[in-house]
This record gives sequence, C-alpha cells and structure tokens, in this order.
Amino acid sequence: MPETEGIPSPLDITVAIPTYNGAQRLPQVLERLQAQVNTEGLRWEVLVIDNNSQDNTAEVVRQLQTQWPSAFPLRYIFEPRQGAAFARQAAMQAITSELVGFLDDDNLPEVNWVAEAVDFSRRHPKAGAFSGRIEGCYETTPPEGFEQVKAFLAIRDHGSKVIAFEPDKLQLPPAASLLIRRQAWVDCVPAQPALTGKLPGLFIQGDDYEPLLYIHKGNWQILYNPALKTYHQISRQRFEKEYLMTLARGCGLATCQLALITANSWHKPLIVLRIFLGNLRRLSVHILKHKGHINIDLPTAFKFEFYLGSLLSPLYIRRW
Repeated sequence: MPETEGIPSPLDITVAIPTYNGAQRLPQVLERLQAQVNTEGLRWEVLVIDNNSQDNTAEVVRQLQTQWPSAFPLRYIFEPRQGAAFARQAAMQAITSELVGFLDDDNLPEVNWVAEAVDFSRRHPKAGAFSGRIEGCYETTPPEGFEQVKAFLAIRDHGSKVIAFEPDKLQLPPAASLLIRRQAWVDCVPAQPALTGKLPGLFIQGDDYEPLLYIHKGNWQILYNPALKTYHQISRQRFEKEYLMTLARGCGLATCQLALITANSWHKPLIVLRIFLGNLRRLSVHILKHKGHINIDLPTAFKFEFYLGSLLSPLYIRRW
C-alpha cells in the first residue's frame, strides 16, 4: 500500500486475542492464523493481550515469536486490569489498524477468516462492527436441552444472508469472533467500561455488548456476515450445571446496564422500573407454569436464573 512522507499506511487488520491463562489454548488458534489464505496483499498482524494470566502464557508467546512468519508480526502486551473489557481497551490503544478482529483464545477461525473480514469491511463501509457464524466443537456430548441455551455460549448461526443486528432489542453478536472498525470504537466507546467481564466472585456478563451499543448509538451498522466462520471449542466444564446457572444469572445481571446505554436521560428511570416489574412478572409466570419445579430440565432452570438476574439487574447499575 502507498506511504505518505515516509509514514507507513495503517495496517488493514489486527487480529487481537485476549487471553487469561491461555497457555494451553493459544498455540492452536495461532496455528490457524498462520494457515490463513488469500492474505498476500494485506498488511496485518496478530496481537495477544495477556489479561493478567497466572500461567506461562507470556513464555508460550515468546517461544512462538521465535518461529513466527515475518509476513505478519506476532505481538504481545500485558494488561494487568482483570476483565475482558480492559483487554479489548488495551488492544485498541496498542494498534493503528483500520480493522480489529477479536478472537477468543478457544475460537478457531476458518482459513479465509482474515481475508473475508477485510473484504467485507471494504464492501460495507458503514459497518462499525460485524460478526459471522460460530460453530460449537464439544469436548463431550452436550446435556439434553442445550440447543435452547447454546447462544449464551457464543454459538451462533443467523442463516445464509447478510443481515443487520437489532441492538435496540439487545440482539447483538458476541465478542468471541467480532470485527470492529477502529474509527467506530475511537469515536463512540468510552475509555472506562461499566461492564468489565467475568471477575473472581463477580460473574456479570454484557461486556461484549456494551461497546457495540455505543457504536450503534453513534449511527454505525452492526452486521452479520455468514461467510465468516469460526469454531468455538467448548470444554466439558462448561456443561456443568453450576457453570451454566452462573452464566444465566450473569447474563441477566447485565440487562439493566445495557438497556440504559442507548436510552434518553428522561427515559432511564422508566426503563429501570419496566425491567424490574417485567422480570418480576416473567419470573412469577415461569414459577407458576412449572409449579415450582424449576430444576426439571436445563432450559427451565436456565430461564429461571436469567429472569432472576434480570430482576436484580437494577441493583448492579454502575453507570447512569
């Protein structure tokens, strides 16, 4: 690409991988990035954001750097503030690329993922963010009823056509495989997130939706591109009942904070009241419908925890 007065043009894309204790998972996703095709004309890099890992993540990345292809650098930064939202902010501060592709350290991209992402961003210049299909790859057989809750584990397929998400209904893509136009982030997303991601003793979700709602508020589109595909590796631990119930409640606890992002100031008290009363009703109907047997199956128990978390979510507002 052309350069101006000796200043290199910005990279086309940075693939950013936030990780916490990802020493065992990182090599596989980095191997898939080395196998990307149709990238010869692109300027790109890979950035690992070590989110305060306690294992040998840094050592693993340093070892991989010694054998890494020179065509696209592999960089490493350390973010001591725990939480995926801080890791994403650190990535945005560390790059100059026009586009950033966030991948979880257990989400493996298809071999055309990088090239397709850049091409799609050029064909849709009003897209501030976009995502694609995320297929689940399971270490063990999922429990009965898992199909009804799998979207909460970032397993998504919205069909074979490009569509626009509906942020006002909180219909948004997860950050497990998410492309964001850097300018949209810089222009719209606050430097300090309200929802920071899973922390020890505090499992509140919504940290991946928060920046997307600000981008939507800035009049950018958020799109789904079926040609982008990744494979989410789901360990057996994520099928354990305790994990799934904690996940359900954590997603619910973010409901009110997320709903306030795009609301007008005068409307916010009404939103808080509506969320509380609406989820009180949903929770009551749910209990009555199942005659108090909320643990009868996975979908029923999951909905109960989600409704309960949503009912309590006004108590967890961190930014008004």
